[in-house]
Amino acid sequence: MDTIYALASARGKAGVAVLRLSGPSAHGAVARLTGTLPPLRQAGLRSLRWQGEVLDQALVLCFAAGASFTGEDVAELHLHGSVAVVQSVLRALGQIDGLRLAEPGEFTRRALENGCLDLAQVEGLADLIEAETESQRRQALRVLSGAIGARADAWRLRLIRAAALIEATIDFADEDVPVDVTPEVRALLQGVQVELMAELSGARASERIREGFEVAILGAPNAGKSTLLNALAGREAAITSDVAGTTRDVIEVRMDIHGLAVTLLDTAGLRETEDKVERIGIDRALQRAQAADLRVFLISDAPITGVAPQPGDIVISGKADLTGQGVSGKTGQGIAELVDRIGDVLQARVANAATVTRERHRLAIDRAIRAMESAAIEVERGGERAELAAAELRVAIRALESLVGRVDVENLLDEIFASFCIGK
Repeated sequence: MDTIYALASARGKAGVAVLRLSGPSAHGAVARLTGTLPPLRQAGLRSLRWQGEVLDQALVLCFAAGASFTGEDVAELHLHGSVAVVQSVLRALGQIDGLRLAEPGEFTRRALENGCLDLAQVEGLADLIEAETESQRRQALRVLSGAIGARADAWRLRLIRAAALIEATIDFADEDVPVDVTPEVRALLQGVQVELMAELSGARASERIREGFEVAILGAPNAGKSTLLNALAGREAAITSDVAGTTRDVIEVRMDIHGLAVTLLDTAGLRETEDKVERIGIDRALQRAQAADLRVFLISDAPITGVAPQPGDIVISGKADLTGQGVSGKTGQGIAELVDRIGDVLQARVANAATVTRERHRLAIDRAIRAMESAAIEVERGGERAELAAAELRVAIRALESLVGRVDVENLLDEIFASFCIGK
């Protein structure tokens, strides 16, 4: 396998820049720049020289194969973080035979191929890099720690036990089996199925933590929606005017509310209109409102048409600077309380968040549940259906194995690693 190298820290000026190498020639390549290597897993200050010129003074770290992130020999150069220093060292590495620049996500892909991470952990690492909020960070770390793999292995072992019991009845079909295995098989299937159903029920909450919630602000024209959005965002994100119908499109602002990623949507004022352009804006507002996770209705003298509050939605008076009640984006009255209400509603929805975090995980668990349901039906039909029950259990086991990348995921790898930056 080639030895790869890349900048592992962000591009641009910084106090420190980290270059990472991985592969059989990693230590030898660094030794050509430094002369001597520090002991494994101990940082050492070294001068980097190439063709008689000092490139930089750097901290050098080396890790042995089997005790590194990728599972291969790994070396890291902690450089001074100027663009010129980084480029000079990259040029030097590029002139060493056997080295090449890493592709996006290639370090992590090698960790997967060498058994240092499973596929769910790879996805957790990608989520951790992208995490914007505290909830996203905690969830990504849980996945990266191997929580999905641990649960999948536990479910898989119980299904393997059930399959083994069924296979035993097939192997000894012509003999008297001393124990009826049906009660134990039934109990194993029911126990795993209950846990999988609980995981499935919390999957949407986990996805919302990872992807973020959408909260639509709705109301009649001039109800104060855009002013409220600007107050929540802390900037002039939307144009405000006394002219009804100013907002024609959906304006989005990303925020962190109580540790959750939330996209606030300022929508067109909802009313009956003959204006074709305004009508398009209202239609878009209704579509986004229906798809949003939560709606905030700003009540004013004018009625809101086209949509009604659903259970859990927030209904509050707007323009409190004029009425004395509710919320006002102009004066800030009620803003903190509204943010708290939004945060409380959304936190309640993620209270039962599952371990699984992606649509791929949800589909794998759904396949496993359906296969187990079919297996349970075959078990109840008697010994002559044992082979069919065993086949369905094998389908369920393979579905759980796909969670951590043991089977049926080759077509996913390129897509997953394409989201990684070079150097990770």
